[in-house]
Amino acid sequence: MPKYVIEREIPGAGNLTPDELKGISQTSCDVLRAMGPEIQWVESYVTTDKIYCVYNAPDEALIREHAKQGGFPANVVSKVSAIIDPTTAE
Repeated sequence: MPKYVIEREIPGAGNLTPDELKGISQTSCDVLRAMGPEIQWVESYVTTDKIYCVYNAPDEALIREHAKQGGFPANVVSKVSAIIDPTTAE
């Protein structure tokens, strides 16, 4: 299944409390359960003013629908074309 990286512009994201992050996560999981197994949340990275999320989904439209239903921004949705790590250099 294709993998996507979603850039969500959320001013002050780095200052969200653990409870606020838990609430956001719960909302996302609730929407994902309702949408079915075609879309999967892998992980997210919280930075100062953005959250970068990694999802598996058949297409960008499903990613954007999840964002719409959850009330999350999806400012940039990029399909991953390759994954590299230190072992790629070997």
